[in-house]
Amino acid sequence: MAITSDSEARVIPDQRRERLMRALHREKVLSVHQLTDLLGVSHMTVRRDIAVLEQEGLALAVPGGVRLATHAISEPSRDDKSLLRPEQKSAIAAAAAARVRDDMVVYLDAGTTIQAMVPLLLERTGLTIVTNDFGIVDALARTSIPTIHTGGRVDHANRSTIGSLGALVLAQLNTDIAFISASSWSLARGVTTPEPSKVDVKQAAMRGTAESVLVADSSKYGSFSVYKAAELKAFDVIVTDTELSDTAAEAITGRGIELTLALATL
Repeated sequence: MAITSDSEARVIPDQRRERLMRALHREKVLSVHQLTDLLGVSHMTVRRDIAVLEQEGLALAVPGGVRLATHAISEPSRDDKSLLRPEQKSAIAAAAAARVRDDMVVYLDAGTTIQAMVPLLLERTGLTIVTNDFGIVDALARTSIPTIHTGGRVDHANRSTIGSLGALVLAQLNTDIAFISASSWSLARGVTTPEPSKVDVKQAAMRGTAESVLVADSSKYGSFSVYKAAELKAFDVIVTDTELSDTAAEAITGRGIELTLALATL
């Protein structure tokens, strides 16, 4: 890429970031070095521009560069998800489970990371578990923990239930803490999903709880889908892993959102 002229470099920041975004739409991923050549500005200016675009949900900082925010039109099946990032899932699950105290009524949203919390919750006493996840019900079947399944339309690929029937059940319940999963999330766009029937359940669970906790690994940050379940500011806490970029972490905590970064043991 050719270096721009001095006159081209002296553009206002919005114009410069618009050029950056046009280049990202073409290339999907660009290095900081490529962008300094393209825009004719310093590494520091490029990194500031990336930080602004990340906060706006348009791009995501990656080591040495930036990538375009991903539009997720579908999500992997339960079986595929179970194979992804097991160390990060375990670390996030442990950090999330540490928030649960004895005698709580706990909502566990569908998802493999949240299911990884279950063995850790067996150490607590007096719990009642509410969930829409068949895998979690299976994991609790051999215990004496009172368990309520929300019911609803079956999502076979993800072994869970979704839709308005499950939301109606949740509307009749009060929980102390709700752990909500996400297949895509960002500061600008919130928690999103390609499946509209998941929105009903997530929102009902959040309305009926004293504390909402987002449980999502960092690889899903910066992606988005068409249906919004919640803004990030609707959560009391976000639990993710330490691979979340510093820019993203600073932007989230800068909005007054509590953030827990769990360190995976490799």
